[in-house]
Parts: sequence; C-alpha cells; structure tokens
Amino acid sequence: MEWKIVVDTACDFREIPNKAENVTYERVPFSLQIEDKVYVDTLDLDIDEMMREMYASSEAARSACPSPEAYLSAYRGAENVIVLTLTGGMSGSYNSAVIGEKMLKEENDNVNIHIVNTLSAGGQNDLFLLKINELIKEGLSFDEVVAKINEYQKNTKLIFSLEKVDNLVKNGRLSKLAAAVVGLLNMRMVGEASNEGTLHLLHKVRGEKKAISTVVDEMIKAGYKGGRAVITHRNNENICKKIEEKLKERFSDVEFITVPTSGICSFYGEEGGMLLGYEI
Repeated sequence: MEWKIVVDTACDFREIPNKAENVTYERVPFSLQIEDKVYVDTLDLDIDEMMREMYASSEAARSACPSPEAYLSAYRGAENVIVLTLTGGMSGSYNSAVIGEKMLKEENDNVNIHIVNTLSAGGQNDLFLLKINELIKEGLSFDEVVAKINEYQKNTKLIFSLEKVDNLVKNGRLSKLAAAVVGLLNMRMVGEASNEGTLHLLHKVRGEKKAISTVVDEMIKAGYKGGRAVITHRNNENICKKIEEKLKERFSDVEFITVPTSGICSFYGEEGGMLLGYEI
C-alpha cells in the first residue's frame, strides 16, 4: 500500500528521518516576496541570502501560500495521502489544500486523503510528521492512522520565543499592541499556538536566560512530563541546547530533536527565533 505524506513548508524537515519504505514525502512550498524578487521555499532556497535581502529592504516583505494546483500535483500517485498544513488561522494554505483535495477527487474518487489543519507551525508540525511516519511503519490502515493522528494532535503543543516580530506585525499575523517593546532593550516574546491556531502572547521577557526558563516553566505547566520535543530555530542553536539541558535536568526520558527553520518559518520567526513542539 503506497502512502504520501504531503506538507507545506511550515514543516521544517527536509527529509523524514527513518522514513517508512512505502512512503513518499512531498513538500509544497510557500513563496516569499521581497521587493521585486520572489523566493520559493524549496530545498535549494538560500535562506541566509533571503534574510539578508529582507533586512536590507525598506519595503514590507510578503508571503504567499501554495496554490490548490500545487497541492493537487503533490497528491497524485498514491493510494493514501495525509496532508499537514500551516494553521488555517494564519494562512490560506489549509484552504488551498482542501480545494486541491476536491480537484483530486474529481480525477480519482478512490484515493484516501486526509488533511490536517495543524493549528500550528514549526516544531509541532514536525512532531505530527514524525508520528504519521511511525504509524504507517506499524502497518496501520488509513482510517487507523487518521484516528491516531487526530488524537495525537490533542496531546501536543507549540511554544515559541521570538526576538523580532516585524514580519508578523506587517503581515497582519500579530497586533502592534501585542508586539510592543519586543526587540527593544533585549526583550523577547514567549507565546504559544492557541486552540484556534493563532499566536497567543504569554510573556514579554528580558534576555535569553529568562526566555529559556520561561519556556521550560510553561511547558511543564502545560503538562510536559518528558518525551519527544522538536525545536526549530533560526540561527540560534544556543537557545536550543540550553532548553534541552534544562529539560534533561528535570526528566530522564527527553527525546529532543533540533532542526533549522524552513524559509517560511525563518521569515516569520526571524533571526534568533525558535518554535518548539512538544508532547503532553
């Protein structure tokens, strides 16, 4: 039985670690426009160059979600298709994926397809990706995989720490009021993905040390007791290592995976940003 796992590039894994033999992995890219230049979030995207151009520009940079046609092309060629998209609360990617599903069903009504509106991004989406691959490896049926990933979604969360939030504000993903003072005087925003799939501010803290302790405290408050965590970061391996160290001081069975951010998560997380998905 052939499977496809299709994601938009709010999933940061370029390849699935230990991918099941009967799985094909398809990434459907976002596009990012800086002045008159368009960057497509593919494997060969030079994210460093994109970020340099973005910070050098005086104009607001924009993102564009994948088209329904791009999703349709990715869906073809497998009996079972599971799809992960960036939260519908911040992007049109989920809607594009749904339209692509309708187009696919017109071509072949026998395909099994399930689209997950992750209500999140970055590390939490990467958790879902790893779990889906593991469930397929177990030899479960399509319906069993769907049921288990829907249940798993309820038992995961996303927390983030951002040093800059300019793109979130300029693109309407975060209010200016919530963003006030972040980026000034060494201030950082610590927040989480809400149940509605939007950004929810938890704290404004000064300095990386305080951000790290706040992130760990909030994870434990939310129900983290050890287990898997995926942290994605934009040029900030230091915060990843220190969060991992703090978690391992408290829990003996931490599985901590670190991944550099994709183009779209770099664009919105900005320099120094991190997004951490974890099990509860």
